[in-house]
Amino acid sequence: MAWRSGRNPVISVITILLVIWLAIGAFAAFQRHYFSRSSANCANIATTVVTILAGPLNYVGVNPKISCQIPQPSK
Repeated sequence: MAWRSGRNPVISVITILLVIWLAIGAFAAFQRHYFSRSSANCANIATTVVTILAGPLNYVGVNPKISCQIPQPSK
């Protein structure tokens, strides 16, 4: 079956849904002021990324928090 644009319409719909999902997650991170933090450490960056990936789940009670520590070099 040939499509007029040469693209599979299912893949186009999935791409649009993925972009919307991530945009909702980014908006949730913005509302939680994750982008205005002055300290960029492992935990803050990871929490922001996971919040964006969670997308709309942020609005049904999911509140991802990541805690991590980067190992210090040995002396």
